[in-house]
Amino acid sequence: MSEIICDDIGPARVIQLYSARERLRAVLVVDNTALGTAIGGVRVSPRVTTGEVLRLARTMTLKNSLAGLPHGGAKAGIIADPATMDKERCFRVFARMIRDCADYIPGPDMGCDETAMACIHDETGRAVGLPQEIGGLPLDKLGATGFGLAESAGIAAPIAGIELSGARVAIQGFGSVGAAAARFLSAKGAVLVAVSDSKGGLHDPEGIDLHALTKAKEESGSVAGHGKGRRIPADELFGVDCDILIPAATPDVIHSGNAGAIAARLILQGANIPATREAEEALHRRGILIVPDFIANAGGVIMAAMEYAGKSEPEAFAAIGSQIRRNTGLVLEKAAAAKILPRAAAVKLATERVRHAMAYRDY
Repeated sequence: MSEIICDDIGPARVIQLYSARERLRAVLVVDNTALGTAIGGVRVSPRVTTGEVLRLARTMTLKNSLAGLPHGGAKAGIIADPATMDKERCFRVFARMIRDCADYIPGPDMGCDETAMACIHDETGRAVGLPQEIGGLPLDKLGATGFGLAESAGIAAPIAGIELSGARVAIQGFGSVGAAAARFLSAKGAVLVAVSDSKGGLHDPEGIDLHALTKAKEESGSVAGHGKGRRIPADELFGVDCDILIPAATPDVIHSGNAGAIAARLILQGANIPATREAEEALHRRGILIVPDFIANAGGVIMAAMEYAGKSEPEAFAAIGSQIRRNTGLVLEKAAAAKILPRAAAVKLATERVRHAMAYRDY
């Protein structure tokens, strides 16, 4: 188990979970609940660690704070392979293990979806990102996070000296977030020139047809199955000539080993914690603008909170657009004025709200 480093915000609880009968291991981190019951996704991966869940839970605290939501931050990790696990059984067992953790509301994350949330909700009465048939706003199906990334791009691109219409975009990870980001950015006139997933990548400087790409992904299981363009190794995507780079998959994919190859002028962090601190600092020194994860990809949790509050789909999209546009502009303005990393400016704003809320509670 990773060393648990505590500070003046949290984590409030770190719980190791194990079902001897099912041989199912999981971890839950409730980072902070000063703003309200914590919302955070359930990540399913055979490689997820306590340390990763700790980092992700803190990211959710910051994300929910800056989004102005009445919720704290948490995260859960199920240590299993989503491709081989008995999903319904595992999610129901997991739900029973967290049933008494009333300060945590689960949501979808990598490796799980609205069906998983339906199983958890059926067992506990608490989950967001539910199927529409039972009153939910399915975040992945609606593309909430991708929509928010496109809204953030509309504010950040001009600051980075980029005209969004015609901007060349590279997306690492063509899952629910990456595909939705490509769709919404395309509607704003941007051009997808490179894309990758776990099985390979594709580069076409003339532009990649999204409809054909999506069909190829469905049929072959990878974007590399698309017939037009040059197939590339997945990690080669970071060096592709583009204006906007969107890491939209796993943590720490941008690091000291590849940061120097990045040619983009703007990075929108579609995944949570997709870059190491050292890489962000190096990119910042090169003048590359980075909109941090808990600003750029907050669309999903904003929609989740709106669902929990009983709001409609149009109300959720309106909230995502207005909040992410506001926060992107505010953070980039403060970072430029103070000559600091956008992440540093965002962390300062988010933690101030959390600390103010903690002052009203018996923490």
